[in-house]
Amino acid sequence: MNIDTSYLLQTMQKLIETPSPTGYYVKIKPVLEELAAELGYSVTYDNRDTAYITVEGEDPSKTVCVSSHADTLGFMVRAVNGDGTLRIRALGGINYANVEGENVTVHTRGGKTYTGMLACSHHSSHAYDDAASMARNENTVQVLLDEEVKSAADVKALGICHGDYISIDPRFTHTESGYIKSRFIDDKASVACVFSALKYMAESGVKPKYNTVFAITVYEEIGLGGVYVPNEISEYLAVDIAILGPDSDGSEQKVSICAKDASLPYDYTLTNRLTQIAGRLEIDAAVDLFYRYGSDAGAAIKGGNNLRAALIGMGVYASHGVERTHIKGVESTAKLLLGYVLGK
Repeated sequence: MNIDTSYLLQTMQKLIETPSPTGYYVKIKPVLEELAAELGYSVTYDNRDTAYITVEGEDPSKTVCVSSHADTLGFMVRAVNGDGTLRIRALGGINYANVEGENVTVHTRGGKTYTGMLACSHHSSHAYDDAASMARNENTVQVLLDEEVKSAADVKALGICHGDYISIDPRFTHTESGYIKSRFIDDKASVACVFSALKYMAESGVKPKYNTVFAITVYEEIGLGGVYVPNEISEYLAVDIAILGPDSDGSEQKVSICAKDASLPYDYTLTNRLTQIAGRLEIDAAVDLFYRYGSDAGAAIKGGNNLRAALIGMGVYASHGVERTHIKGVESTAKLLLGYVLGK
């Protein structure tokens, strides 16, 4: 099973550079539709704007789901300060200490966009004694707009209001040695793996073993992506990043199979099957437990859906920051999900 590495990287970059803070699906939906159409597939949506690409299998007696998520961390405008800066509130698990200095884009509900940057209110050691020691949080980190605004009235005149979305620039980089550095590898790399698997099937003319629904959710970062699952689905494989930490057996060059996240173990039989597929296909894989972590597969179980659930993903360093992985780990993830879908 040869994954098109060039396509995988190009698709990943295209997805990463499309703003989609959790719940803001306006810009990512046309990209998903375009990528699917290029491969001969169509996209449908449920009322929560989860995207579905359904592929008929060799055996229609069973329906499985492969899930990834297109939403990312971001912010909303919480208030407009008197000096024209924006107070913000996080969408998802933001670490304010590693977003300071990043460029951002404000997306107004009227369809306008404005750039800006994230800065601590005590932003310079030349001006403030506590510039280095001040805690970075939602009360001290603000957005400086790249506009000549001096008051709240100036900001409101631009059409910026409470509740507008704010996306963070990702800074995508791919090195000659194969490392990928960017925000939002979580989980745009996995979405790119899904499209790479779809490309393989479209070009080789093979079908999945069972009817397969590829679901792309837009609320994972707040724990709600997989809560609803269509009734016909009996197995659910989430593809997300794998956490690298003190106890990890995984690496940036491997795909990890998650045995347990922060709150629940994943299905014993399905997890074993994934390890066996990795062995048969000689995919570099590890089995790991993820601390302080949840996924759409876990949300599907907690949502009361009657299914088996499992989780795989490429090893990622510095999750929820400027993340790093390696193309070997991303390729291995694509191959394992494809091996699962094809019933290898």
